[in-house]
Amino acid sequence: MFREKIKVLDCTIRDGGLMNNHNFDMRFVREVYKALSEAGIDYMEVGYKNSQRLFSSKEYGKWKFCNDQDIREMIQGIESATKISVMVDVDRVDVDDVLPKQDSPVDMIRVATYVKDVDKAIYLVNHFADKGYETAVNIMAISRALDNELTECLQQLEKECKARIINIVDSFGSLYQETTEFLIKKAKSILKTKEIGMHAHNNQQLAFANTIEAIIHDANYVDTTIFGLGRAAGNCPTELILGFLKNPKYDIRPILDVISKEFIPLQKKIEWGYFIPYAITGILDEHPRTAIALRESDRKENYREFYESLVGEVEE
Repeated sequence: MFREKIKVLDCTIRDGGLMNNHNFDMRFVREVYKALSEAGIDYMEVGYKNSQRLFSSKEYGKWKFCNDQDIREMIQGIESATKISVMVDVDRVDVDDVLPKQDSPVDMIRVATYVKDVDKAIYLVNHFADKGYETAVNIMAISRALDNELTECLQQLEKECKARIINIVDSFGSLYQETTEFLIKKAKSILKTKEIGMHAHNNQQLAFANTIEAIIHDANYVDTTIFGLGRAAGNCPTELILGFLKNPKYDIRPILDVISKEFIPLQKKIEWGYFIPYAITGILDEHPRTAIALRESDRKENYREFYESLVGEVEE
């Protein structure tokens, strides 16, 4: 399925950083950037631009803050057309820390928000757009949004927001294809001047399928991660999307190389991917934080007990 408009944003380092407090070393991040560049990926999202007043650099690695000097070190000496993206969370960024685009190596800033905070997101997006950045909004936990509230949110984004891209985010990996179709069509019907994107999590092993579903219904921006690395069950794998898109500008071989050399060894240090507790939180449309905590405990294989703790059932 070839459609030239489709752009791939790889958020391996940003989403994967949620599993190790953003403590990827510079060598690893540079290897990912090289692979994405050689593969022809459109954007690499390297992390968050969070306030250092709110988060300790002793607890979190540098990709929690994405200082411009660290990004310059990451890209130094590597020829690339891959653009650099960072994410900010509503209420977690100091806007004055973000330099004008002409003084920064960052190309795009994406604002992550819940429906209820869309006013704050619009303020941030418009501020960053005025500084010269490409901008996008990620609507998180969309599976929990009431239909009328989502309608109002999308209407506001269309009328008031300078973001070029609005991303539908399946934060809990709970969506099925029918709901994905509904949400993309709804967004397309309201956001007449925006591009629509999809960010899928793999709790029920549907991230790839739901991303394809979004593409079929004219979403032109897709979020992916190499080998599916991401929070909890991870994300739609970059390598699968490249195989699906059939776009000759993309080359899967550098991605396969970096998986072999970097991600297979990484699996021995960080756990991510499909595990039953993540499937359970996806089925129940719950945040995976409880499942992550379970996987870090000595009861990590007690699946029924975990399920019943969430649904409130007690065996008599």
